[in-house]
Amino acid sequence: MINKIVASVAEALDGVKDGSTVLIGGFGAVGQPDALIEGLIEQGAKNLTIALNNAGSGHVGVARLMEVGRVRKIICSFPRSSDPVVFETLYREGKLELEITPQGTLAERIRAAGAGIPAFYTATAAGTLLARGKETREFDGREYVMEKALKADVALIEAWEADRWGNLVYRGSGANFNPIMAMAADLTIAQVQHIRELGELHPHMVGTPGVYVNRVVQVDRGGDWLKPEAR
Repeated sequence: MINKIVASVAEALDGVKDGSTVLIGGFGAVGQPDALIEGLIEQGAKNLTIALNNAGSGHVGVARLMEVGRVRKIICSFPRSSDPVVFETLYREGKLELEITPQGTLAERIRAAGAGIPAFYTATAAGTLLARGKETREFDGREYVMEKALKADVALIEAWEADRWGNLVYRGSGANFNPIMAMAADLTIAQVQHIRELGELHPHMVGTPGVYVNRVVQVDRGGDWLKPEAR
């Protein structure tokens, strides 16, 4: 019997290794798997490369993961947030490597990895410092930069609902990077609000088929949304 639901965050993160590349879903705090991030801090994996939209804020979540010395490199679009004290301190002290990737390019690098596309050309960043050291090519009189797909060892994502096969439903803008990240990692771990029985998730609402998901852990924050009988 296929059952991808695990009993705890600790079990969900079991086996994440030092030196892993980790995709972390979310757009700011929206759709971010906070419980999995906290669990990764407790789990202890270090020397990580993390790829996500931004470098976090304050001293919680992603910022805390960096603050406790677990992150070697961050790949993101927006390293500075409203309170980027942790990132700025570590970066200025030379303790954190940064790779800035424009947001659309970041999304396409992740999507390409999930689709089995090793690289692609984009006009974004052509002629700028971000193109330094990268292959460029001209198409129809315009310069393009070659970007490589961003494949990860682990993806930590958040969804609203799941069944035991790992099919995921997202809620509104909570989807953001999560569906493409789920496809681009060897181990995809989903934090979800609700667990539904098989057949309760309408196929048209499934944003990530279970074939891409390895583990599901329920983190119930209360409330409900689109109960099965209301669909």
